[in-house]
Amino acid sequence: MATTSTTGSTLLQPLSNAVQLPIDQVNFVVCQLFALLAAIWFRTYLHASRASSSVRHVVATLLGLYLAFFCFGWYAFHFVVQSGISYCIMIIIGVETMQKYCFVFALGYLTVCQITRVYIFDYGQYSADFSGPMMIITQKITSLAYEIHDGMFRKDEDLSPSQRGLAVRRMPSLLEYLSYTCNFMGILAGPLCSYKDYITFIEGRSYHVVQPHPPGKEDVPCGRPEPSPKVAVAQKLLVCGLSLLFHLTVCTALPVEYNLDPHFEATASWLTRVLYLYCSLLAARPKYYFAWTLADAINNAAGFGFRGYDRDGTAQWDLISNLRIQQIEMSTSFKMFLDNWNIQTALWLKRVCYERASFSPTIQTFFLSAIWHGVYPGYYLTFLTGVLMTVAARAIRKNLRHYFVDPPPLKLLYDVLTWAVTQVAISYTVVPFVLLSIKPSLMFYSSWYFCLHICGILVLLLCPVKKTQRGAPAPGSDQPSPSKACGTRDSALGHNSFSTTNSISSESHAAACRHRAPQQ
Repeated sequence: MATTSTTGSTLLQPLSNAVQLPIDQVNFVVCQLFALLAAIWFRTYLHASRASSSVRHVVATLLGLYLAFFCFGWYAFHFVVQSGISYCIMIIIGVETMQKYCFVFALGYLTVCQITRVYIFDYGQYSADFSGPMMIITQKITSLAYEIHDGMFRKDEDLSPSQRGLAVRRMPSLLEYLSYTCNFMGILAGPLCSYKDYITFIEGRSYHVVQPHPPGKEDVPCGRPEPSPKVAVAQKLLVCGLSLLFHLTVCTALPVEYNLDPHFEATASWLTRVLYLYCSLLAARPKYYFAWTLADAINNAAGFGFRGYDRDGTAQWDLISNLRIQQIEMSTSFKMFLDNWNIQTALWLKRVCYERASFSPTIQTFFLSAIWHGVYPGYYLTFLTGVLMTVAARAIRKNLRHYFVDPPPLKLLYDVLTWAVTQVAISYTVVPFVLLSIKPSLMFYSSWYFCLHICGILVLLLCPVKKTQRGAPAPGSDQPSPSKACGTRDSALGHNSFSTTNSISSESHAAACRHRAPQQ
C-alpha cells in the first residue's frame, strides 16, 4: 500500500493504493488533470467575449484556491497569507521602495516555510509539497512589485526596453492581484508569467494581431481568426505521456544513488561510471518535463500562452513555456542548457536580480537561485559548482571556439566534443541537487576526486576571461545565464513576454503577424 502523510484530501487514497504512488503525488496529478478540463471549460464558456473580466478573475481565483486546499489542506493558507501581506505592503508603502520590502518578505516567508517543512516535518521527501506552489507565488509577487515600481516610479528613459514593456502603470485591484497569483491554471506548477500578459489574456486582448509595417507607417489588422490551441495542447499532452512513461519505467532502473555504490565504484571502469552518471541524470529529467509541459498545456487549453504567428503563419503557443526538450538534450554548452531549462525562472532571476544588481550580478543571481529553490545543502553545493562550471565553459568558448569554426568537419567534431563534455559536466554538477544532503554529495565528488572542479579552476587560470561591460559580451563568448546566473537575455530566449516580444517584433519578425499588448 502506497501511503504518505498529507494534509490534503485523502479522497483518492484508493487510487493511490492501486497505482502504488504517494497520495500527495496522486492528488497533484489528478488536480492538474482537473485543471486541464477546467481550462477547456473556461475557454469555451467563460471566453472574454462571453464573460466579463471580473467574472473570469473570480472563477480563476476560486478554482485555484480549491485545488490548493484539495492538495495541501490547511497549508494552502500560506498561499493566501503570503499573497495578502505582500499586497498590503504594496498598498501601504510607497512605490519608491515597496518592491524591496515585498522581495524581502515574500522570499523570507518562503524560506521559513521551507525550513519548517525540511527540518521539522519530512526531510528528504521529494514529493509534491506546499512550498512548490509558494515558489511560483513568490516569483509572481516579486515580479509584480518590480513591474509596479518601474511603471509608477521610475522614468521611462531609465528603463531597459524589456522593463519598459513589462512596466505596470497602475496599482492592481485586490481581485486582479489574487487572480494573478492564485489562478487555477498556474497555482500548482506555474509557470511564471508577467502580470501584463495575464491581464491581457483575461481581458481578451491577446489575440489582437497586426501586420507590422516599416517605421513611420501604421500597422494594419491581419484579419486572422482567433487561433485554436487544440494542436498545441495535444502535442504537449503527448510529451507528458511519454515523459511519465519514461519516468515510471526507466528512472527506477537508473537511480542516481547508485553512483555512490561502493561495489560499483570499485569495479566499474571510468568510462562505465561516466556513462552511468549521464544516463542516471538523463532519467531524472522526465518528471520535470511532465510537470512543466502539463502546466503549459493547461494554460494553453484556457487560451493563455499565445505568442503570435511565425513567418509561415503558424500560431505559436509558447509564450510561457518553461523548457525546450530538444535543445536541452542537444546542448553543446552550459549556457545553451540553462537557457532552455526552467525558462521562466531564468527570466525572473534576470529581471529581479541580474539586471538590478549593483555588484557581482552573477554571484548574486546564483545565490538567489539557491535560496529560492530551498534549504537543502545539496542545492547550494550544486549552485556553487555551477558558478565555476559556467565561468570555465565561458572561458573555453571564448579562447578556443574560433579555431573550430571552419572547415565544417572540424566544427562538427567541436560540436560533438562540446556536447559530450557539457552533458557530463551538467550531470556532475546537479548530483547534489538530487541527493539533497551534503554528506552523500561530498562522497560523490570525492569518488570523482573533484576532477571537474579542478579542471574548472585550471581553465580559469590558463584561459582567463577579460571582463566586459554587462550586455556587451566579448565576441565568441557566452554570457552567464541569469537563471542560474548565466546572463540569459530576453532576446536569446526569443519569446519571454507578450509585451517584450511586441516591442521588438517589427525589427526581428518584419514579415510575420504579431499581437499587440496595450499598456496597463
